[in-house]
Amino acid sequence: MRELRFLPCRQPPHRPQPVADSQARLRMLEIALADADPGFSLDTRELERSGPSYMVDTLSSIRKDVGDEPLCLILGLDAFLALPAWHRWRRLFGLAHIVVLQRPDYDIEYVEDLERCVEERQVLDPAQLGTQPEGMIFFLEVTQLAIASTSIRRMLREGRNAKYLLPEAVLELIQRESLYAS
Repeated sequence: MRELRFLPCRQPPHRPQPVADSQARLRMLEIALADADPGFSLDTRELERSGPSYMVDTLSSIRKDVGDEPLCLILGLDAFLALPAWHRWRRLFGLAHIVVLQRPDYDIEYVEDLERCVEERQVLDPAQLGTQPEGMIFFLEVTQLAIASTSIRRMLREGRNAKYLLPEAVLELIQRESLYAS
């Protein structure tokens, strides 16, 4: 069975604690996924652990659950390019494939170690990701809308309308609880 798991982070190790606490972010995600595709699921394992939410620990835990099934970690290009700053980042390739969502016509500047990983691991056919449990990198070109969570939070903090930029029920929760108000 194919599924897409959403993993809310308890304590991001690479940036300041988010404005909305983990429980508020969990509620927003529950609301957003309420009417979503049945293949979408919410995985709260990072919220249930104490300490920083390291992806290597999360993927190790998921790998134990799924056995030798192919597993993919989906990252935006900006997160992928920052991968060498992640805790035990090289270990990620022994746990999952990495699928990188890439904007068309975007110039990529790798740090040397990451460039070497791409050269060794990149596949051009997504079907190859199903042939082994982990270890490959696939770049998926996507047309992204110019919508960023940082911009939405800024709009809300400034009292501007963010309608149509996120699910209406999530926007109602944010406004009701003044989650991003200044």
